[in-house]
Parts: sequence; structure tokens; C-alpha cells
Amino acid sequence: MNSSKAQISNAPFGAAPGGKTADLFTLRNAAGSELRLTNYGGIVTSWLIPDRQGRLSDVVLGYDNLDGYLKATPYFGALIGRYGNRIANGRFTLGGVTRQLATNNGPNCLHGGLRGFDKVLWDAKPSLTPDGPAVELSYLSPDGEEGFPGNLRVKAVHTLTADNGLRIEFTATTDQDTVVNLTHHSYFNLAGQGDVLNHAVQINADRFTPVDATQIPTGKLQDVAGTPFDFRHPVLIGARIEENNDQLKFGGGYDHNWVPNKPANQLAVVARVTERTSGRVLEVLSNQPGVQFYSGNFLDGTITGKGGWVYQRRNGFCFEPQNFPDAVNHPNFPSPLLKPGQTYRHTIIYRFSTE
Repeated sequence: MNSSKAQISNAPFGAAPGGKTADLFTLRNAAGSELRLTNYGGIVTSWLIPDRQGRLSDVVLGYDNLDGYLKATPYFGALIGRYGNRIANGRFTLGGVTRQLATNNGPNCLHGGLRGFDKVLWDAKPSLTPDGPAVELSYLSPDGEEGFPGNLRVKAVHTLTADNGLRIEFTATTDQDTVVNLTHHSYFNLAGQGDVLNHAVQINADRFTPVDATQIPTGKLQDVAGTPFDFRHPVLIGARIEENNDQLKFGGGYDHNWVPNKPANQLAVVARVTERTSGRVLEVLSNQPGVQFYSGNFLDGTITGKGGWVYQRRNGFCFEPQNFPDAVNHPNFPSPLLKPGQTYRHTIIYRFSTE
């Protein structure tokens, strides 16, 4: 596995809907980390990361083959769009026109609808760059796809960096006023297996957006102080997740948006996760106004993943940097509006180290 230089290769991964073949790209850096990415849904299928002893483990949940992702998946490792997270009642009004989207999460639209960006075949260009092996994914989402206005041209450049980071650089342009909220949805487990309740999480945020019973933000920004949502100092995921708190009950645990303490559009560390046994540390950087932390509450033992591992409740966690959920329906939230002539830009970095 170890190599003196970065490498990239690709191989067929199976038949995607529509009959085209999906590719699986293998990216390796000089430190020996290996990441696999398919152009179906922009999915990161595996990521081998060393522990403090240098032993490699796969730190993301997923399937051994494409068929698993086609049949049933809770967005394992996927690129999410056009609109990450929830839109209330699948409805918003833009330019005086009310748009009705699919409701695929109770009464709401989740992660772009029935066929979001996680379920399309992207055009892929692999390359070796000065920063590491990279795959540029591009997709034209036509006007009206899943109910969204405008022809949206999207690029997502994935680079495996020398310091064991995955940098994802999103850009998008449109020919009509539209709304955009892109993110990445890997389920991480820094121990490589088991539940994640003993992972320590730090989120650099004084506030979060409380939700209603359907997990739509109320529109308020609430201080984390004195609540189970206070991760300003490292706290084990399992320490307070079962507390008698309405917000925890709504999502069966953590599934909320935090508001990072940073200037708008500035790339900064928004979260840090440590796992004591392996010594692995994950830092999450983003330039977006929000970050969704999800504790894998809806994994229920019905999915058999890689190597025959049956994924039980809270066997993985997600950090999804993005705009606020349902921001399109809350004028007091950061605007997700994208106009012709503008470029949407979003950078996420997931960076690993050990301690």
C-alpha cells in the first residue's frame, strides 16, 4: 500500500441506470492513504486511514459493489444536491413562482428529491495535481430537474492531499434564478467498526437551529449553552444523546444544524472528532454558514455493508457542511439564491491525523 508518490487509477464499477458504466477511481497519496470514489453519485466508497500505529482501516461506511448503492442507501458517501438537507413541505417560492418538489422525507423534500445528485452519473476527469491525485466531477442538471429552476452546471473537484485530507471544491452556475446547497454525506467511523458513541466531538459553534417534529428549523437560532448541543469543548457522542430533550427526540439523536463561529465565506475548522483507541483525529473545514451533525440514528440493522458488517444504529456519524436547512423559506437565514452571472463556491476539507 505504501508508495513513494501519489497515484490514481480507475476501473469499471458496474452498470449505472441508463446503461452506462460507472467508474471507480482509486486515489493514493505518498503517506499510503487510499480513497476510492465512483462517478455514480460522487460517492466515496472507502477511505483507508492509518491509526497511531500506522495500521490502515476503512473509516467510511458503504457497500462492496455498486449494486448496494443502487438498491438502498442512506446517502452513504454521496455528493448531495441540488439542495442538501430538508425543504419544508417540498415547497418554496422564487420570483413569484411557487415550486413543488418531491416529498421524500415525511412531508418534506430531503437532499434534492427522488433523484438527487447522489443518483446521477457524473462526467469524470482524473488527474495528478501538485496537491495530490484528483477527480473532477461535472454534471449539467437541466431546468426543471426534480422541480428546481434553471440549467445548473456543477463541478466537484475531489483531491486526496498529502496530509491525508479530502478536499472537495464545489462550483455551480445557472442561467436562471435558482437555489443551491451542495454537500458531502460520508458516514465516518474512526474506529473502523462498532458504534461511534465513544467518539469525542467538538463543534466550534455557540448556536444551533432548533427544529420542529418534522425536523424543519423553527427559524430561531438557539444558544447551545446548557443544552445537549454544547460541543464547544470535546464531548463523547454518547454522553448526552439519550437525555430527555425534545430536540433529541425529534431526530432520535443528533440531526441538527450548528452555526459555526466564523466570518461568512471564510474557510475554517468547524468540527473536530477524536477516537481514543485508534488515535485517529478528523478535522472538518468549510466556508459555509452551517454544518449538519448526524449521529446515524436511522441505521437500524437492515443494511449489510462492506465485509458483511450489518450497520446498526449509530455505527457512523456525518458532518455535512452546508447552508441552513430550509433556508429558502426563512428570510432571516443565509440566502441559498444563485443568479445568472454568479458562481456558487463551497469548499469542504475532511482532514485526518493521529494523536
